Amino acid sequence: MNTPISGFSKFSKSEKINWIVDTYFTNSEAAKKTLKQYWNSDEKLQQLHDEFIENTITNYYLPLGVAPNFLINGKLHTIPMAIEESSVVAAASKAAKFWLERGGFKATVLSTTKIGQVHFMFPGNPETLQSFFEQVKSKLLADAKSITQNMEKRGGGILDIELRNKTSHLSGYYQLHATFETLDAMGANFINSCLEQFATTFKREALLYPGFNDAEKQIEIVMSILSNYVPNCLVRAEVSCPVYNLSDDKNIDSEAFAQKFIQAVKIAEIEPYRAVTHNKGIMNGIDAVVLATGNDFRAVEAGVHAYASRDGQYRSLTHAKIENGIFTFWMEIPLALGTVGGLTGLHPLVKFAMELLHKPNAQELMQIVAVAGLAQNFAALRSLTTTGIQEGHMKMHLMNILNQFDATPDEKTQIIHHFKNHVVTHSAVVEAIENIRK
Repeated sequence: MNTPISGFSKFSKSEKINWIVDTYFTNSEAAKKTLKQYWNSDEKLQQLHDEFIENTITNYYLPLGVAPNFLINGKLHTIPMAIEESSVVAAASKAAKFWLERGGFKATVLSTTKIGQVHFMFPGNPETLQSFFEQVKSKLLADAKSITQNMEKRGGGILDIELRNKTSHLSGYYQLHATFETLDAMGANFINSCLEQFATTFKREALLYPGFNDAEKQIEIVMSILSNYVPNCLVRAEVSCPVYNLSDDKNIDSEAFAQKFIQAVKIAEIEPYRAVTHNKGIMNGIDAVVLATGNDFRAVEAGVHAYASRDGQYRSLTHAKIENGIFTFWMEIPLALGTVGGLTGLHPLVKFAMELLHKPNAQELMQIVAVAGLAQNFAALRSLTTTGIQEGHMKMHLMNILNQFDATPDEKTQIIHHFKNHVVTHSAVVEAIENIRK
């Protein structure tokens, strides 16, 4: 049985690796070789990556691909996508080309407000607390001025602070619920700094407030933290075209396809089991761009899925309709993204991705990311309601299967040619490899 390690974070990188490979691997040299082959030969660049997180031992690669031909609000984009799933970039590219010939994507930022909260416990009279809050609110804003002044110069800052009574859910529980505008920054550090200052001021002023008794003066601050649920940081993406123009396949009737597509969306609007997979397809596109641009895909995921459940049932994020012969497919989605701060100014590939996207501001990036999600969902639903998802997915997955069996270039050429006219399954690929090698 392994024994716990003490002071691991203080080890050098080499010492950490030696301990890991000696403790957990039967062939320590082979394990060490695997780690080192992913190091960057540029020592300065490798050091930059080492310092992004604690206890770094190597770099973990994901493919960075691009999906061209995205026409968004009349401007052509090639979208960077960092993802391991084989069919995502291909599907996005196919959807982009399809809608390029039908007017492209339209996107609009509806709002950009973000939320932070100071959670605290108060044992006394709610009306007395409300009176205290109204008196101290200006002091909360004033004490945070040193934090907010630079953001305010750029047009952002604290929009409002509310006192919220949550005692019907938890005895004694209240919030300072603050709204923020953080412009091109995602704003997590800015918001959290403001909240912690609110908490300090609130607790200090409570001790001095003559309207509180001794017990009420002892307000207990539980925590001060931003929320990744951003229902008022919304972007809308949509596509539309005449129904008769909805099919580029002579074997698929446009009207029948449109009706079946809308049925598929409506199923995801009412059936949570389907909605989860439906929305996961949207996030295939969104996460890939969020990751490529150095943003926090985990925060985006959490906020998006909370938004999909906002009425008490988990539902589809996308919607579709036909009105006056026009097919429309759209989505409104919460996205808190930044184009300054964090990795956006540090990671060389993030800088590359931002330049590839014409150096967008935060609102422009919101639009691009939302469009990528909508395109991904359109491509998935189009496959599901026509040929089925596996035909295209498995053909994209073919190369992964071939690499698992160390197929030679000649074997790959023969097998790819074979499966142009055959259904790809794992067992069929294995059989084809075995037949060639016989």
